[in-house]
Amino acid sequence: MTAATDGLEPLLHPPLRLQIAAILAQVSDMEFATLRDLTKVSDSVLSKHLSALIDGGLVEVRKAARDGRQRTWAALTRPGRKVYDRHLAALHALVAASAKAATRIGDAQQA
Repeated sequence: MTAATDGLEPLLHPPLRLQIAAILAQVSDMEFATLRDLTKVSDSVLSKHLSALIDGGLVEVRKAARDGRQRTWAALTRPGRKVYDRHLAALHALVAASAKAATRIGDAQQA
């Protein structure tokens, strides 16, 4: 990896997984149905991506009865928050480095 890509987490490359992490980073936890509605995916698609994030240690789920039904809540783990923050910082650094390189190339072409 280059300095601009240090910190990128391959587990967060799929856009839906990044979206899930971005949503969960804003809350302490979120009910599965709410997360599904926000991401606009089916239960099975959300379950598949949550499972990958759980297997990677970035997300944890808890189940409990509420309103007479079994409910599932998802939350970023403490390490998951750190990984997400590093990934986000690496994306910002990548964009900044790319913009700087494009400016240098543009300046060189005009000279």
